[in-house]
Amino acid sequence: MSEAIVVLTTFPDRPSAEQAAHALVEGGLAACVNVLPEMTSIYRWEGALQQDTEHQLVIKTVARRLADIDAWLRQHHPYELPELVALPVQGGGRDYLNWLETSTHG
Repeated sequence: MSEAIVVLTTFPDRPSAEQAAHALVEGGLAACVNVLPEMTSIYRWEGALQQDTEHQLVIKTVARRLADIDAWLRQHHPYELPELVALPVQGGGRDYLNWLETSTHG
């Protein structure tokens, strides 16, 4: 079984976040993607402090799909430098993790 991971990224608005979530699941890159409600992000970009509203995507997938998700984000994401953070899953329900594995084909 591949190692389960959770990948985080953000999108500037709900329609683009939902579109990405659908594409990632339909393409077999993720088993499930949660689109979280609007939040405020404060960050430094090109030397200046920025504040924007964004939607966080919580992408449930397996480690072998991370490079494909990275490539997909580079091609389709509206940001010049999209967030891409992968977190290992330390445990979970065996049936859920099996479903995650079979749902991330490719």
